[in-house]
Amino acid sequence: MKKKVYLIHGWGGSSREEWFDWLKKELLNKGFEVKAFDMPNTENPKIEDWVGFLEEKISLGGIDEKTYFVGKSIGCQTIIRFLEKLHKHKKIAGCVFVAGWFNLTEEAYENELDKKLMHSWTTSEINFERVLDHCNNFLAIFSDNDPFVHLDEAEKFKEKLGAKRIIKHSKGHFDEVEEIPDILNFIK
Repeated sequence: MKKKVYLIHGWGGSSREEWFDWLKKELLNKGFEVKAFDMPNTENPKIEDWVGFLEEKISLGGIDEKTYFVGKSIGCQTIIRFLEKLHKHKKIAGCVFVAGWFNLTEEAYENELDKKLMHSWTTSEINFERVLDHCNNFLAIFSDNDPFVHLDEAEKFKEKLGAKRIIKHSKGHFDEVEEIPDILNFIK
């Protein structure tokens, strides 16, 4: 069976995120099967909608021990919450989280509506034991000048998931980044 990679974009994003196209091309050239979804209602993401969408789409394509997930921003949390709900003992190869978070900085919110929208994402508990039942191979990539994700989040990914962390210099929220070679080095 081929190795498979699912790409999950961030809040307000799409399957054509800046570096997603580069990553898709690189992975396809290495013989991977790659699927990038346009998540539903991207400007108003809800946990149950996004996780339910993944459950529906991935049940068709399946996952196994050769499956990787790569997420950006809220896409990272979507992947974690998807794994939390996965059937017991189903294993995957690994996950890469770019600009992932459990809490956002104040700059992430344009208004009170945004805060309300993100409330369930930042306050709903996650059963990390369930997540770790499916995967113990995580890479979390952060930027030292991300206006929306404080570097404290990097420590949370290490503490909660045992993630290897990489801190990049001056990459912001990875919105203007065209390539992230660390992802390819992790997915072999």
